Amino acid sequence: MERKLVLTIALLAAIALATQALVWIYATRNAAPAFVGPPRSDYTLANFTVDALDADGHHAFSIAGPRLVRRAEDGSIFVATPKYEIIDNGHNVWRGHSDSAWVNKDGSVMKFEGNVQIRRQPTATVTPVEVVTSDLTVTSDKTASPPKKTLETAALATITDPNHVVHGVGMKADMGMKVVELLSDVHWTANPATPGRDSNKAE
Repeated sequence: MERKLVLTIALLAAIALATQALVWIYATRNAAPAFVGPPRSDYTLANFTVDALDADGHHAFSIAGPRLVRRAEDGSIFVATPKYEIIDNGHNVWRGHSDSAWVNKDGSVMKFEGNVQIRRQPTATVTPVEVVTSDLTVTSDKTASPPKKTLETAALATITDPNHVVHGVGMKADMGMKVVELLSDVHWTANPATPGRDSNKAE
């Protein structure tokens, strides 16, 4: 009688152990994956304007828009439908807009995404220049003095000044427009000269 009782208890214990093991295995295999959401924001701004200064305390760029999100992970910002103002290598002002923008923490890389239109404001010493493209990256080399800004895109770019209209796929240029490289499918049109304008002057 005692032997039967011992065998019964041992059998029930083995069944309970096996059942618990099956439950654990099943739960492990069917556990829902951890939720991975969008990057955590540090803060958001609405209807904002941000002014950035360079290392010497001079105005470097401004950006404004209806919404800004700052990422806590790397300190970069994302802006919806921004309008911006950038000071180029020659201290000239460029104003533009795009569908969105991403700027890294120290402002050395600005990616203007979607449709991009940016225009140099004319002064007594420079003519207006307009660049129409998409997905334009503006990089500032802060190791140079003064910092050197460059423009780059792999997309179709159209550059217009009072004397010329140039189209090309892929563009690399310094922001002073002293050196401009169009990588492929380049088309150049010279605008007719107008009285009182030096058609040979290029900026």
